[in-house]
Amino acid sequence: MSNPLTSRPTLGQFSSIVCFKAVITGMEEALGEKATSIALIAAGRQRGKNLAKELGLSGASQDLDLIADKLNEAIGANGTHLAAIEKIVAQGDVIKVYCSETICSAGEPQGSDRKCTFTLGAVWGALSEITGKKLRGTHTESVLRGGTNDVFEYTTLT
Repeated sequence: MSNPLTSRPTLGQFSSIVCFKAVITGMEEALGEKATSIALIAAGRQRGKNLAKELGLSGASQDLDLIADKLNEAIGANGTHLAAIEKIVAQGDVIKVYCSETICSAGEPQGSDRKCTFTLGAVWGALSEITGKKLRGTHTESVLRGGTNDVFEYTTLT
């Protein structure tokens, strides 16, 4: 993959939320909501796996605070601006990731049923790569539906 900064010397590596959301809504119109969700989660998972490898985190740590810090650095305000990772906590075989300012929730009206599919997938892929575990992810709380954060829950599959 080429370096985005060398291929876009003036515009750099970032695009707008408006354009990203237009990709999502265009895909939903062309493919339907379910197929779009599957595709975006899969794309996110691949991105997350690659990110964890790039960060040298593959199987490297079970310290969830460290994982949260490193992922936030990569995809938060100092990284790609996909979302801010506030914290990651384990509850039995469930890992909960608390995010804010997710790209998918940006600009959506309160009460919207929008899910953070790409971001859910990106964190999912990263956690799978880091922990070496097969996980199932769901978006369980949303800032669009009364939550204080977008919360993703990842359950270990046996």
